[in-house]
Amino acid sequence: MARSLRSSFLWRNRVLLTGGALLLLAINIFFTGNRPGARAEKPSHALLWALRPLQNSTAELAGDSKGFFHDYLDLVNVRQENDQLKRQIAELQSEHIQMIELRVENRHLKNLLELREALGMSAIAARVIGVDPSEISHTLILSQGAAGGLKRNDAVISTDGVVGKLIAVGPDSSRVMLIDDHNSGLDAFDQRSRARGIVAGEIDAGIRMKYVDRTEDVRPGDAIVTAGMDGNFPGGLLIGTVAAVSQEGPGLFLKVTVRPAVDFSALEQVLILTQKPAPAAGQG
Repeated sequence: MARSLRSSFLWRNRVLLTGGALLLLAINIFFTGNRPGARAEKPSHALLWALRPLQNSTAELAGDSKGFFHDYLDLVNVRQENDQLKRQIAELQSEHIQMIELRVENRHLKNLLELREALGMSAIAARVIGVDPSEISHTLILSQGAAGGLKRNDAVISTDGVVGKLIAVGPDSSRVMLIDDHNSGLDAFDQRSRARGIVAGEIDAGIRMKYVDRTEDVRPGDAIVTAGMDGNFPGGLLIGTVAAVSQEGPGLFLKVTVRPAVDFSALEQVLILTQKPAPAAGQG
């Protein structure tokens, strides 16, 4: 009987018949499922109930995708705003630094103008724009030249003390030889004891006060000032202080080492005296 069942028409065409029945059911659901009270309403409800998890997952995925897209846009906007804020901060920092530099420069200029008024002499301010790269010559390049009325041998000073004198003058710049150059020489005296000598630089750095008689009373800490007898520097300008005094051998003079009042490596602005000082009265 089983063999006859397998050979029957229904068995041989079971796949086709089953597919056709399902197709008819689907068509019936499609055309009658929207009418209230239709028989297909219950199967359609069952189908919707079966598909609900899939629909929910799809909706959640769509919602997550939408949220991810908005989060991505927000992140891009935040990054752009962050970059803009960084640029603004950098600009503000640059402006702040420039303002600080302007205040420092203005303070230096004010101090130089006060020094000029105290001296009662014609003078112009200049910036240090260059340094001699060699170790033999100690010179600086200044931002003023002949166009500003400068000339050779003009005295150069700062608010701290004596700097040097001009040895070369161009149209818009000039070169000053510092007092610690071994070719320099400046009349000076000990402000306390009035002992006289010549302040000059040394090849191995530093400055000395030469030709001071060994009988003179010169002590460490004494102020050394200009004598005002060379026709370039007015008298009484601070050159430095005595760092050490010694008597070496049977010589006639003391060895006086002087510490400069000016830190030449940190010098930024100077005052150049364009007027020659009045002849100095006798010192002592």
